[in-house]
Amino acid sequence: MAKTVLVVEDNELNLRLFCDLLRAHGYAAEGVRDGREAMDRARAVRPDLIVMDIQMPHVTGLELTEAIRADAELSATPIMAVTAYAGKADEDRIRAAGADAYVSKPISLMRFMETVEGLAKAREGA
Repeated sequence: MAKTVLVVEDNELNLRLFCDLLRAHGYAAEGVRDGREAMDRARAVRPDLIVMDIQMPHVTGLELTEAIRADAELSATPIMAVTAYAGKADEDRIRAAGADAYVSKPISLMRFMETVEGLAKAREGA
């Protein structure tokens, strides 16, 4: 059975790119464009991994990451942050919120998939 990845990304082109890339590598990808819907979708889908954009309107990826970590049903779900923030302080802040991995935009497709694979394998071992 394919692992499910929930992609939370407000940019339609990025959302399509990430979902298509994941599907091409054998994952089931669910996309959410509005961060306000992310928690409900995560509870419904029970993803094996969440790809989280950090810069979104209404609710940030940092806020969502913290909410996921505080949720008993979702707290163990690996989170890969994807953002245009590229500084060391930004990465530290994103990891402090609970992200397991960090990929900066513009993304390298190879690095994106390597990070997804690494988190998926780590989850299998947990």
